[in-house]
Amino acid sequence: MKNLKRVLLVGMVVVFAVVCFMACGQQSGTSEGGEATGTVSIGDANDEYYMITFMNGLEFWKDCYRGFEDAAKIYGAKTVYTGAQEFDINQQITVLEQVLAKNPAGIAITCVNDEALREPINKAIEQGVEVVVFDSDSPESDRYSILQTGNANAGSKAADQMAEALGGTGEVGVIYTAGTPTHEARAQGIKDAIEANYPNMTVVAEGNYDGEQADASRAVSAMLQGNPNIKGVFAVNSPGGLGAATAVREAGLSDSVKVIAFDHDETVYQAIKDGSIYATVKQGAYNMGFWSMQFLFATKNNLVNPVDGWRENGLSPLPPYVDTGVDIVTAENLDAFYQG
Repeated sequence: MKNLKRVLLVGMVVVFAVVCFMACGQQSGTSEGGEATGTVSIGDANDEYYMITFMNGLEFWKDCYRGFEDAAKIYGAKTVYTGAQEFDINQQITVLEQVLAKNPAGIAITCVNDEALREPINKAIEQGVEVVVFDSDSPESDRYSILQTGNANAGSKAADQMAEALGGTGEVGVIYTAGTPTHEARAQGIKDAIEANYPNMTVVAEGNYDGEQADASRAVSAMLQGNPNIKGVFAVNSPGGLGAATAVREAGLSDSVKVIAFDHDETVYQAIKDGSIYATVKQGAYNMGFWSMQFLFATKNNLVNPVDGWRENGLSPLPPYVDTGVDIVTAENLDAFYQG
């Protein structure tokens, strides 16, 4: 499906039209507080739609799956959540192969490694399984669509927040997981924005970590030792932010070094509340899950058909890219996101 990237945006219009029609004409009840109510009897009741992640148990994935479930409730569709327990590509490929053996109706997957998952995703589509990717992409695969944060732009917003925290001046360190496209894009985004917009700020150090808290703490500890004038640290996920905060605290620098994280969970929100993390860039996780399920259901049940024979001709009926947005969470607006 070499032509998959040449998709037609009209698919998005059709999906929205279908959803709006069903919501207005056939649903009973309303959606409030993140819960979808009412169902629409369309599709095979035995179809199962899977969400596959890595590092299972993160609050971020729980928000994604909550959106996935809410979308499925509209149609009375079945959903299953699974994934790799660790930040491990071999584990995730094994999970994907196990899911494919069950012949699911559709899969929404986020990718530990884009290259390693390209062929498994293509195999799924060849098998007749609908596949969309969310959060972390495999851009050279034949997936129908990617629903994610505009990561470079989100990194730019982190730069703006860092500038506010540091008064527009100072040395900054950035940690990320090399080989993970979303992490690299966020890191590049903050670096580019600082270089372009903040002449009195400089990214003086970059660190690589395995995506988990303990290794992030190690990376930031080494960074602080080698660069004693660092005044701000940006980490590209929530475990990274927590690890950075630990390293800063253990170095006795909590009053002078500001930490900005990415993503959210209760521990990050608590860290913002107690001041060990200055801010976090919160992604639209719920939207990723909700619209992933909508897209899967629409393609599986032929609710979108921008071009006759789109499957046979290697096309996708869906928009190639959906930016699900971000919010910046600080101590000032924390109550809007967290009541703990």
